[in-house]
Formats: sequence, C-alpha cells, structure tokens
Amino acid sequence: MKKLIFIMFLAIGANAFGQPKARIAKSPTEFVPAGYVVFEKIQGDLNKDNQADYVFIIKGTDRNNVVKDEYRGELERNRRGIIIAFKSQDGYELVLENSDCFSSENEDGGVYFAPELSVTISKGNLRLHYAHGRYGYRTYSFRYQNSDFELIGYDDSVNRGPVVERSVSINLLTKKMRIRENINENAKGGDERFKESWKKFALSKPIRLREIVNFDEFELESILGMLN
Repeated sequence: MKKLIFIMFLAIGANAFGQPKARIAKSPTEFVPAGYVVFEKIQGDLNKDNQADYVFIIKGTDRNNVVKDEYRGELERNRRGIIIAFKSQDGYELVLENSDCFSSENEDGGVYFAPELSVTISKGNLRLHYAHGRYGYRTYSFRYQNSDFELIGYDDSVNRGPVVERSVSINLLTKKMRIRENINENAKGGDERFKESWKKFALSKPIRLREIVNFDEFELESILGMLN
C-alpha cells in the first residue's frame, strides 16, 4: 500500500513539475525580450473573458541589419515577431512568443513593393493580413483554442491589377478548400467569370502560430498537399 502511495506521489509530482510555470507581469511590455522594441500594439479580447488582451508586433534592433539601398537610402531590415499577453487577475500572462516569424517592413519587393503586414482582432480571432498591392493578398486567421493559437482559416487572392485571377479560401475546421479561377481572359475587373471547385483535405495536427518560423516561406496549400 505504501509503495502504491509513493508511486502516485511521484506521478503527481512529475506532472506538477513538468508543467511550465506561467509568466506573469504587471505590464505586458515586460515580456518584450532584450534587443527588441514594440513596433505595433493591438488590443482586444482573444480568450472570451471580456478583458482586453495585448498583441505586440516586436522588432529587432541589431545595427548589423542596416543596409544601404541605391534608391531608398539606409534601410533597417531587422525581422519582426509577435507577443500575445492575456489579462489575468494578477496582471498579464504571456501566452505566445514568436520573435522572428515576420520579415522587415523594409524588404525588397522586386518589381513592386514588399507585402504590407497588418494585424487585427476580429470576432475574437487574430488576423494577419499581407497586402500585395495590385497583386492580391493573403490572410491568416488564428483562434485561441486548446491552450494555443491555432490556424483556422486562410484566404489567398492572386490579382492582375483590378482583376482577380484566382482565389483560395481554406477552412481548417471543416477541412475544406474552395478554389475560384477566372476563365474570362478579357476581364477588366468586376466582370470576371469564375470556375469554382471544392477540395477536402486531412490535417494530422493543428498548425500553431508559435511553430511558424517564417511566413514568407509558409506555403499552406503545399503543406496540406493541395497543390496540383
């Protein structure tokens, strides 16, 4: 009997010590790591407790990442990341840190401008929107569930000026993807004719925001095995 109690104690102890202790701070800015500054601040309720949580887009400050551009002058190209802190009874709790997943806002966009990142909170979900100007956009929707931020939706629009050539909408909750392809080669914008198709896919595990290393290289259709 004593041996059984001892084994149970060990199991409980291992479980208790195995759980990482939550990081709590009086101010959410205390979670900004050394060598980073707050680039943008967003507030909103992300865990449905009717309290304002904080989302910080942070940015590195390494002077080694300052370059000289022939046309644009001195450009600072430190990468950006994201920190999310929930309002708690004792202050703020750090729930997510991914310090380098976004490129700099000063990247070289080639023949056009580099994608412009905007971060918003809509209906309790975190939305990351990349605008590619006249070439379209990408939008990622994350929801706080299972104690983490999981990707639940993705939208991609490939444009030629005002003409939408192809759009993809992926629902990771229903595991369905809608594809719309313009078949009007003479479209001027607003007069596209779309061929619509649907695909189903399997998802072996959730896609978590904290695990995305680089959004520039994050190809969701390829990850889901949906590219033709």
